[in-house]
Amino acid sequence: RAPTMNKKNQKLFKRILVAEFVDIFGAFFFLMNPSQDFRQAMSKKFPPILEVYYKSIEHSDMSGTREQDQEK
Repeated sequence: RAPTMNKKNQKLFKRILVAEFVDIFGAFFFLMNPSQDFRQAMSKKFPPILEVYYKSIEHSDMSGTREQDQEK
């Protein structure tokens, strides 16, 4: 029989997963924000991640990044 986690460990595990996701998203955001070249590389390799970046920028009223990237 496979071992199971108790509820306390399950909550801790979920919190760790959420924290890791936030860390990864933050790392990509801080790499993409100043670097147009990095955003272009992301648009070729991982377009959905770049779309999430653009939507988060537009949601925070820092628009214009997508338009600048499309001009280049």
